[in-house]
Amino acid sequence: MNLFFTGHQEKYAVEQTLLTLFPQERPVYPDAKPGGDNELELTFSRGPQWCTARAVLRRAGETYTRQCRVRTEQLPADDPVVATRLTRRTLQRAFYLAAVDCLGTEPPWGMLSGVRPVKLPTRAMEEGATPRQAEAMLRDRYRVSPSRRRLAMDCAQASLALKRDLKPQEVSLYVGIPFCPTRCAYCSFISSSGSANRLIPDYLQGLHREIAAAGKALREAGKTVRTVYIGGGTPTTLSAEQLSQLLDQLHTAFQLAPGTEFTVEAGRPDTITQEKLLAIRNGGGNRISVNPQTMSDQVLAAIGRSHRAQEIRRAYALARQVGVGAINMDLIAGLPGDTAAGFRATLEEVMAMAPENITVHTLALKRGARLRQEEAPLPPGEEVAQMLDFAWTALRQEGYLPYYLYRQKFMSGSFENVGWCKPGFQNEYNICMMEELHTVLSLGAGGVTKSIGSGSVRRAANPKYPQEYIQNIDAIQAEKAAWSW
Repeated sequence: MNLFFTGHQEKYAVEQTLLTLFPQERPVYPDAKPGGDNELELTFSRGPQWCTARAVLRRAGETYTRQCRVRTEQLPADDPVVATRLTRRTLQRAFYLAAVDCLGTEPPWGMLSGVRPVKLPTRAMEEGATPRQAEAMLRDRYRVSPSRRRLAMDCAQASLALKRDLKPQEVSLYVGIPFCPTRCAYCSFISSSGSANRLIPDYLQGLHREIAAAGKALREAGKTVRTVYIGGGTPTTLSAEQLSQLLDQLHTAFQLAPGTEFTVEAGRPDTITQEKLLAIRNGGGNRISVNPQTMSDQVLAAIGRSHRAQEIRRAYALARQVGVGAINMDLIAGLPGDTAAGFRATLEEVMAMAPENITVHTLALKRGARLRQEEAPLPPGEEVAQMLDFAWTALRQEGYLPYYLYRQKFMSGSFENVGWCKPGFQNEYNICMMEELHTVLSLGAGGVTKSIGSGSVRRAANPKYPQEYIQNIDAIQAEKAAWSW
């Protein structure tokens, strides 16, 4: 879509709104003058009493015009942060309203385009708003639909409850194992095939060095670890012996808080064995994931998974037999070859298994994903909406509660990913990480440490690729040793 700006240069805010409302469009800034088709003129003018944003959207031979205003006194010259935020919001609203007139429908999250919509009601309630007032803000200011307002408010309450319980000296720990047996067609994560990968021993040797340096720094700072999350990739790509050694290293290096939540993503059922589950349980793991994504063999084949649904059932039964603690199962709405009826059958079978946690993702086609490169046929947005509407109703009826959510770019239908749990089984790491409640120390390739304090977030990223991580381990180890906590 051609974009023409007058009186402002708020490219990022406008592009985010464009991505939400017209996901197939990309921003273009032509040298020509406006007056064609498939274009947006967005003007911001400042008067003595009012500042006005005016959007003129031309599409398919029709013109849609909307304008929004904010009092000039609300954009203080001595507070550029506030002025910029209100300017962006006013511009986005004018564009949004014109686009809604054009499309004849509104996205479920209304004007919101960020990854963390729960932060808005959480912050409002921390500043003194009642839950009713916080929800009204989502409705009136951002035009969020009733079902998504309810999701956001439930997750905000879970976030606030956990934040009250966190202790100042506590942090969370993420350990990345970027290896998988094969790469799924929807995946854009930095991961390597573990089935024939010779990097794993060298990678684990480097990771051990980073663990030792970070553990020493945290202990000296008086920090304890509230939650541990070993993710990937697929950590159970490692052998049982390698998993045991890794868990022992974490227990030795870090001061774990009493009752530490300890999650290991088993993920792919074709990597799950009794020996590995015993290694996790005996190493202190009390949560795992057995992630089907779908229980349809046809859809599993379409996304490049080498296992079938029967292996999911086997892995789940084995995890229950070994007794590894709480189990999460991930599902994805919108996979190629799936239908609303197929997704419903998957969810009903998974709910019958009664895992403590069920996470429902919406397919997001990132740039690195094979599905996006191949432009594979996918269920339309309307059918994905049916999948999610059924999920939200069925999970609540089955006694599951939403406790964290986030959104992504290029997500089908501009929907969301939501974690659901039986009462008392929320994954604290997921809440802390997504809502940035406290410091998250991330180790391994692609890890991004977030140090939370004094109202700011300080980030430090490790190299993305395993080979790059191994080659730079001296510098990574020194950085962790010198990190100020």
